[in-house]
Formats: sequence, C-alpha cells, structure tokens
Amino acid sequence: MVRRKQLSDTLTLISTPHFPYNTDRRNSGAHRALLGIGGNIGDTLRRFEHLFWVLQRSRLLEIIECSPILRNPPFGYTEQEDFYNALILVSTKLPPKALLRYILRIEKRFGRKRSFKDAPRTLDIDMIYYEGVRMETERLSLPHPGHLSRVSVQIPLGYMREKIENTGMR
Repeated sequence: MVRRKQLSDTLTLISTPHFPYNTDRRNSGAHRALLGIGGNIGDTLRRFEHLFWVLQRSRLLEIIECSPILRNPPFGYTEQEDFYNALILVSTKLPPKALLRYILRIEKRFGRKRSFKDAPRTLDIDMIYYEGVRMETERLSLPHPGHLSRVSVQIPLGYMREKIENTGMR
C-alpha cells in the first residue's frame, strides 16, 4: 500500500511497504553507513522495493532503517521528471571504497547509465556518511558533498534523525 502526504506544492512524502522501515537488530563489529537512493525513470517506487529485497538478502550489509520516500523536483539539469529519494541506514564490514564498488555494481544491475551530470536515472545510490569517516578521493567524498543543502537528503533524514545521531555520523 502506498500513502502520500503533500508537504508543499513541489514536495510529497511517500510511504510504501518498506519505506519507512526499522529494525532493532544490531550487527556488532560492523560500521554504519547512510546510503541515499534516487531515481526518476520508470516505476521508481517498485524499483526501491526491489532494491530493498536485494539489499535485505545481501551478505555484505544489513539494513537497519529506511526513511520514507520523498518526491522532489530535480536540480542541476531541471528538464526532467521529478525524483524519488530515500535514505537507507545499513551496517557493513566493508570499508568505504569496497562499499562504493558494491553499490556501483547494484546501480548497474538496475540499469543505471551515466550519460551526463544530473541526468535522469533508473537508480542512483550515494554514500552520504560512513561512520564518522572523512575522505576526499577522486571517486568518493565523505560525507557526501552538498548533503546539508539538499532537501532530498535533509527531509528524509528528519524522519531518521534519532538513529543517525546515535551512530556518530553527524
């Protein structure tokens, strides 16, 4: 069942069977990472539910919590459909660069094509935080640049704030 709540003329909060999602399970010895997911091509809500099950079955990470989904206008290249965005808090034993390689493989599995900056996409997965790690490489910046100014991160994060603060990722 999908529920929608209009936040403003351009922002809609959406709940699906697994967005939001919470578990009390704790994977000791693992690091916590916050993943931002987005997309605007095809049936994005169905794709997010499929992604949830792919991640849920993964041996490389464990889902702790998912935010509700936010429908919001695109930024950068604005001549495209609205985006759907959500956050997924995971625990993993993968170091940041290995986690990045893993999420890039998942994007490709879901048909992600990189044509130009801010282009429409089937699925985008960004690493927003990785348990207090700060790094700046050619392929990975932690925390994710611009995360503080993007409604696509801040509004969903508002629905997860308590668990995020407890992980030391803020």
